[in-house]
Amino acid sequence: MLHRNVQAQFVDESRGATAADTQPDMPQKSLLRFLTCGSVDDGKSTLIGRLLFDTKLIFEDQLAALERDSRRFGTTGKEVDLALLVDGLEAEREQGITIDVAYRFFATAKRKFIVADTPGHEQYTRNMATGASTADLAVILVDARQGILPQTRRHAFIASLLGIRHVVLAVNKIDLVGYSREKFDAISAEFGRFAANLGFSTLKPIPLSARYGDNVSARTDKLAWYDGPTLIEHLETIEVEEERADLPFRLPVQYVSRPNLDFRGFAGTIASGTVSVGDEVVVAKSGLSAKVARLLTPDGEVEAAREGEAVTVVLDSEIEVSRGNMLVAPQARPHVADQFAANLVWFDAQPLAPGRSYILRTETDQTNATVTKLDYVVDIGSFAKAPADKLEMNEIGLSHVTTQWPIAFDPFGENRTTGSFILIDRVTNRTVAAGMIDSALGRATNVHWQAVDVNKAARSALKSQDPAVLWFTGLSGSGKSTIANLLEKKLHAAGRHTYLLDGDNVRHGLNRDLGFSDADRVENIRRVGEVAKLMVDAGLIVIVSFISPFRADRKLARDMFEGREFIEVFVDTPIDECIRRDPKGLYAKALKGEISNFTGLDSPYEVPVSPEIHVETVGLSPEEAVDRLIEKIDQRQSSVGFADGAGI
Repeated sequence: MLHRNVQAQFVDESRGATAADTQPDMPQKSLLRFLTCGSVDDGKSTLIGRLLFDTKLIFEDQLAALERDSRRFGTTGKEVDLALLVDGLEAEREQGITIDVAYRFFATAKRKFIVADTPGHEQYTRNMATGASTADLAVILVDARQGILPQTRRHAFIASLLGIRHVVLAVNKIDLVGYSREKFDAISAEFGRFAANLGFSTLKPIPLSARYGDNVSARTDKLAWYDGPTLIEHLETIEVEEERADLPFRLPVQYVSRPNLDFRGFAGTIASGTVSVGDEVVVAKSGLSAKVARLLTPDGEVEAAREGEAVTVVLDSEIEVSRGNMLVAPQARPHVADQFAANLVWFDAQPLAPGRSYILRTETDQTNATVTKLDYVVDIGSFAKAPADKLEMNEIGLSHVTTQWPIAFDPFGENRTTGSFILIDRVTNRTVAAGMIDSALGRATNVHWQAVDVNKAARSALKSQDPAVLWFTGLSGSGKSTIANLLEKKLHAAGRHTYLLDGDNVRHGLNRDLGFSDADRVENIRRVGEVAKLMVDAGLIVIVSFISPFRADRKLARDMFEGREFIEVFVDTPIDECIRRDPKGLYAKALKGEISNFTGLDSPYEVPVSPEIHVETVGLSPEEAVDRLIEKIDQRQSSVGFADGAGI
């Protein structure tokens, strides 16, 4: 869902560990993916070290190195510290904590296992989500001395959100409470009460001591009162439903393979379902369909493939499919929408505030996105849903998300791969949230893209012009509207097909419900950009005249268009000259304090860095500016093109 950052962590990184799936010495054994989680110092790394030790997966040289490391970094006195088998980072060893996610493979006579050791500290909650994203079972550890802690509840809730349906409550360090049955029963009962509504199919409490191995893989007389399975016995026998192969076919396209003119294939890993040569498939976003002509895998050409397999699909006709799109079953298509509700696990120290723009990444797709509304935040203590206007670090809440481009998805509860995403801060490039899509919103629920035969190229050819949007930006009073109006008049007289979208005029109709808050300004630009995009698709030359003071908002608009369709026109007039002109009397009111957040005075205007056209109006009449604009447009129409930052 991939790039090697935390996106890869949430959506795809754990798959790197699955190379063990194909171990040649154990081809017939089933595979169980599970994670260990819980609060800090509950013994997660020690438990995994014990599992590796008991299953004889530690070589003599590794054991010797472990003994040396235990003397330097260990926390168990003179004994070997098994946690150091997993805590590989120097910082982890020095602090005695887990920071990163460590994946380990081990096996018994009955089953193969891939286990993710995830950190317990709150600031590394994102890494816990990494391990949980592809796990079938969660081993939630609890220190028998401490009992249920807030992080225990948080990890249980995240495991539930991420689709894990099987849980082991490992009451660890039972030796430190005298192997007390009463303590174990009390912790089990408390966990059972708060987890009752989390949707787990199985919940098995097991008392154990990871340090000494009690009840991990072998029984002990010290726990004679416990008549259930050991941890390894339970992991060997738990039935985990293999349902993804029964889901509708989904192939997120990761790469378009075109080694020569005679071959065009669409590569990716099948997220769910099966596909065979001869099957009809549909491109999720366009609705175009074709039949599968060939299926290629790393082992050669095959007749059929299923969930989890990496394939290259060759179709029987040349239809447009690009990275980020999805090949799907025609009778069970995913949602394609730009609005949906999603549960967010917030990672960043900077709280989520609705209205801010982020980058959203799915399995293979990417688009700009805005969290438009926060429905509620979940109280980890009681799981009550409380109204909120922001989401703090490590909080979990249901939000409404709007994307710049529609994305193809399934609800997370139906498909964990195609229903998940991450949010990335546009400035810092930090991953700030993991998201699980709950449902499409409103009109988008059952709306799919319908393939059409008359396209943009056909409409443009009929008008004998290249469609484009000229985006005028500048301070209030800079002359944008005057120049834009005069430009359209001259283009119209010359037989060009145009339309003018003026900032003030649009607020009387399309955007009459919007104010001037940060969120409303983003939405103002988004709506106008969408309208302009439709008009460009109709083959028109669209003139947009908006202050649009922020570079991020102008980039949001630019990203809606293809290639050279977007032409930024910076109408550059000094603020003093704008105040002197003041055609609408707005500067006078703003200077008296009657208007707040006025651009250029108490709200910033971010000057374009490299506009396609730079119009300096001082000493230049509107007619002269328009004549030079038309000259540039004519150059573009004859394929000469615009030079970035060209002045007129």
